[in-house]
Amino acid sequence: MLVVAGIIRIDPKNRALADAAFEKVRAGTLTEPGCLEYQAYADRSDPGIIFMFEKWESPEALAKHFQTPHMAEFGAAMGGFGVKGMDVKKYEVAKEGPVF
Repeated sequence: MLVVAGIIRIDPKNRALADAAFEKVRAGTLTEPGCLEYQAYADRSDPGIIFMFEKWESPEALAKHFQTPHMAEFGAAMGGFGVKGMDVKKYEVAKEGPVF
């Protein structure tokens, strides 16, 4: 399993535009084979920060995701967010279990 997680910093005045684009790409992504979870969360105190969290069954599923039309559309939309920085990483998970 793969986990993709990180932070995207945007111009806060473009928050509504970013939220709409994330909802659209999320809807398409959740229908993809191998996608277990796909979320974007707003920081509670800073409207310019978006937290990303994704879970994928395999590297192949994630690679196919990047080739989809909804990802191409999302990538084009990101130009309108005023992206100021990104720190999003991929993690390979060998084992998963409860915290407690």
